[in-house]
Amino acid sequence: MIYGAMKFSIGGPLKLAFRPWVEGLENIPAEGPAILASNHLSFSDSFFLPAVLDRKVTFIAKAEYFTTPGVKGRMTAAFFKGVGQLPVDRSGARGAGEAAVKSGIDVIERGELFGIYPEGTRSPDGRLYRGKPGGLARVALATGAPVIPVAMIDTEKIQPPGKVMPKLMRPGIRIGKPLDFSRYNGMEHDRFVLRAVTDEVMYEIMKLSGQEYVDIYATAAKRQIADAAKAEKQALKEAEQVQKEAAKAAEAETEEGRAGT
Repeated sequence: MIYGAMKFSIGGPLKLAFRPWVEGLENIPAEGPAILASNHLSFSDSFFLPAVLDRKVTFIAKAEYFTTPGVKGRMTAAFFKGVGQLPVDRSGARGAGEAAVKSGIDVIERGELFGIYPEGTRSPDGRLYRGKPGGLARVALATGAPVIPVAMIDTEKIQPPGKVMPKLMRPGIRIGKPLDFSRYNGMEHDRFVLRAVTDEVMYEIMKLSGQEYVDIYATAAKRQIADAAKAEKQALKEAEQVQKEAAKAAEAETEEGRAGT
């Protein structure tokens, strides 16, 4: 009931204002479980995709969205619950992975749609990064549910990371054909199989999105970008210091010249 109300109050205006275009809606089953595996460009991805679907889709979200104290915290928690997101504690890497898998299996066993971002976090630069094998592949192999690749298009231009106010433009959503991994039944604990399943899904997402693929994790890329920005800032600071010292030296030479005359 809450999801329906939130979909009406948020999804309706969202579609009206941004007019997202969609390809491949026929690939979403009218009933029964499925896993929607999407690239992740913007915070708004979790709103645009549910807005264009007739069925409820449940994503996982970090637990902090549900546990912040105060009135604002309660409103945030109610909002995320209303749009079909489940809290997952990400404080421990292994614990977070297990919680995500359990949440996904629970959703699938209810015959519903489970949404997941295999990259694990938003892309820092619009490129597609290596998928993490723990969540997506384990849920798919443990349940036998089909995996439907999804590509969000241009959502990072609407709401780049760190920006609050969105830019009014049309995003796109491409939905691929369901992928069947039943050939790997009983192999959900084989890390090579988990990697193969994840890579196959990421390849399909890449074809749908047209993104450049980078064979490292997005979290590592974010660290590299942060380190590069820090190094550049330090280099600029050092260059400014050199310029100041050079200016002081030039001024001192000028004063000495005046004194000599």
